[in-house]
Amino acid sequence: MRRVTLPVIALALAALLPSAAAASAQASARTSARTSAHTDHGQARTSYATKAPYRPQQDARSYQRAPAGFVPVFTENVSRHGSRAATSGEDGDLVLALWAKAGREGALTSLGASLGPEVRRLLDAMAKVGYGELSGRGKRELRDTAVRLRERLPALFDAMPANGERIDVVSSGKGRAVDSGTEFAGALVAADPKLGPLVDPARTDADLLYFHKSDGGAAYRDYLDNDQRLAATLKKIREQPRTRAAARDVLRKSFSAAFVDRMPAADQVAAAEAVHSLYAIAPSMSAEGDWRRFDRYIGAPGAAWFGYLDDAESFYENGPGFSDSDITYRMADVLLDDLFRQIEAKRSGKGDFGAVLRFTHAEEIMPLAALMKLPGSERPASPARPYTYADNPWRGASVAPMAANIQWDLFRKGSVYLVRMLYNEKETAFKTGCRPVSKGSSFYNVDELERCFGRVTDR
Repeated sequence: MRRVTLPVIALALAALLPSAAAASAQASARTSARTSAHTDHGQARTSYATKAPYRPQQDARSYQRAPAGFVPVFTENVSRHGSRAATSGEDGDLVLALWAKAGREGALTSLGASLGPEVRRLLDAMAKVGYGELSGRGKRELRDTAVRLRERLPALFDAMPANGERIDVVSSGKGRAVDSGTEFAGALVAADPKLGPLVDPARTDADLLYFHKSDGGAAYRDYLDNDQRLAATLKKIREQPRTRAAARDVLRKSFSAAFVDRMPAADQVAAAEAVHSLYAIAPSMSAEGDWRRFDRYIGAPGAAWFGYLDDAESFYENGPGFSDSDITYRMADVLLDDLFRQIEAKRSGKGDFGAVLRFTHAEEIMPLAALMKLPGSERPASPARPYTYADNPWRGASVAPMAANIQWDLFRKGSVYLVRMLYNEKETAFKTGCRPVSKGSSFYNVDELERCFGRVTDR
């Protein structure tokens, strides 16, 4: 969530920065699919927004069988990087500055006395991992997802060595995406050493997998920076009376009522948002420490509200956005085009890859989901009626959690090719208007998908 550093907190932070800076075994894939190292389910999970850790959405034992005679011949994915540390220590430093000021004034509650040490411990863990880098949990998420991929398509991977098919690993070039590809490919090879010689050297394609910052995203960046309707809508959502009320409730868990009341309203909100950001990132750091009691400092109502504000920003900046505009997601066409291009290359006999594995970021997953109208991303908001949880199913924790992934598996029988899509490892129907091979089936003829998406080929 983008925030402006506010004056009172900034002054306190400046005084504290030196001391704050100074203070500052892989589980099996099946087990990780069933359990979590943190309470990340239900409403709590939603309140983490796009920082929610990954969990597969379907038990592999319940997948549909391919129609008779069809065998897997290719697979491809688009994956967000795994769980990570926060991209900076700014939120933790802000909270520590406020905590130190309250301590000097005798304004800490009994709960608040433990907030500072807990935040320092979390900052130390993130600094050790590296800000913005994959955490232990993030590495495990990618490794386990790779193992499950291998287990889902044994015939495909068993045939690759004999067929001389290669595995392409491509990323945005950013550290956590590069490392995600390394963890994923490494787990595939560990599960099946015969795949080792088939894995091509990892490569970078920022135009494909970091398109929001590439030349193709210029109009989009102008929208973020200059669109007055966007700014007004987010301001209207953020400045609801409930935001200040929620901020006060969050802060009064750790600080005295009198101390909180002396803070300007904007500072209250900024501080509560910082607490929420730490709360939301803590589950991603579960391999580095036990943060399960961090929710004490925010409470369920506060977590839910600030999670909603985070989701609202993502919805308008990266998701379906306004109903009369496609500016937030039309640039994802470059990635959808590549998904089709790889399928078509395989069908035409020109494709040398048995698997294409892409690693990217939430800013690419969210617009791709909106472009494809994946579940939860089908409904933009009317300009006259801002996005709310009550009237829109879009949730960052479902659309683009850490390690979110979209996978297409290609099956062949003779000259007929079918595609099955998995979204966070759940069999998922293509958008309305695309017809599966039979009612209720998860399999679609490639020709039908090209018709449905209006794709023109030379075939």
